[in-house]
Amino acid sequence: MKTPDIMKNFGHWSACKFGAFKNIILEKYGEQPGKMLVHTGVLGWILSSLAQVGAVVFNDKISPEQKVFLIPQEIADAAVNIVSFYVVTNSVKAIASKLVTTGKLTTPAILDYLKKTGIKIPKKKGDVSPIGKWDFDITKLANFDEIAPKFKSFKNGVDVGASMLGSIVSCNLITPILRNEYASKQQKNMLSRMQNKNLKNLEQPRGISMAEYQRRAYAKYGDLKV
Repeated sequence: MKTPDIMKNFGHWSACKFGAFKNIILEKYGEQPGKMLVHTGVLGWILSSLAQVGAVVFNDKISPEQKVFLIPQEIADAAVNIVSFYVVTNSVKAIASKLVTTGKLTTPAILDYLKKTGIKIPKKKGDVSPIGKWDFDITKLANFDEIAPKFKSFKNGVDVGASMLGSIVSCNLITPILRNEYASKQQKNMLSRMQNKNLKNLEQPRGISMAEYQRRAYAKYGDLKV
């Protein structure tokens, strides 16, 4: 097979694989862009953490003894970063999504739909209405298809905004605080263990006898007489 044919077949194969990959992404995240932001953010943290650990592992300027302590610390630090980012960002997105499905966050078009279905719209504080209650779900109402496109568009926008807000809060406030607190404790433990290890390797200096002391004194000062 000639080289141009090989390149042509490879290009065709690559296009097919990329097309299949796009279809998978579209099916999984097409109607959940906020979820995609959370997952890509976690993936970014994972890759960044792997790079950080790799930098310690392959750094020739760091001694093996230091690596024994630093590598587990970097791995634990990465776990704090990833878990805190996912928990905070996903929680903010989940709360915002719930506010939309319960009607607490809504649009005029969605309110008009609710009125048509017979749902009472609260106009002042104290009005009894299912809107905003935790067990109320707009998507479960009859004829939801009438408002589905506008509802999903609004909900996706809120999910994306909430995911971005959650990631900002996590990356700039919560995660650094947790990471610094954990790193401080780990650093103290590491220094303590390294000091203990160094102390074990120290040899206790030998003492000298009285005779040896007298010999050294005589050699230094000579035969002194009073």
